[in-house]
Amino acid sequence: MSSGAAKKAVLQGLLDAGRLERVPASAALAARLVGEARSHLRAADKVLDLDPAGSLHLAYDAARKAAGALLAAQGLRATTPGGHVAVQEAARACSPAFAAFTLLRRRRHDSEYPRPDTPTVTRADAVEALERASEMVASAGMLLDGGRLREFR
Repeated sequence: MSSGAAKKAVLQGLLDAGRLERVPASAALAARLVGEARSHLRAADKVLDLDPAGSLHLAYDAARKAAGALLAAQGLRATTPGGHVAVQEAARACSPAFAAFTLLRRRRHDSEYPRPDTPTVTRADAVEALERASEMVASAGMLLDGGRLREFR
């Protein structure tokens, strides 16, 4: 869902529900967050064999920071009640590349707060997370570099 009207409806709904708040739009903060996301991807790749769960967590954090960059460029930020779910919904409204964000968020959550029957994160899980997060970070970078995100009004 990246049409202008659909995106606006999602973002306005998150604002109205108090899950997002308005802040000054900042291209510099957006660029910083994408830079940090790219660093997380490189780090996730380096620990892939040593620590698959850590790699998955870094991949998720890369995707989350890329999503936060999209918000920062538009003068938006998640509130405490909105949290990662609000970031997820807002990012999906901005770019279809963020469709996999929900899956990454859930996998990271299950790994961070496992039940006795929660499977251990495998290298294959981490590779998939890294691939999906890389797509999200690339999409955020293209949207920001292309100047396609304006302050949300």
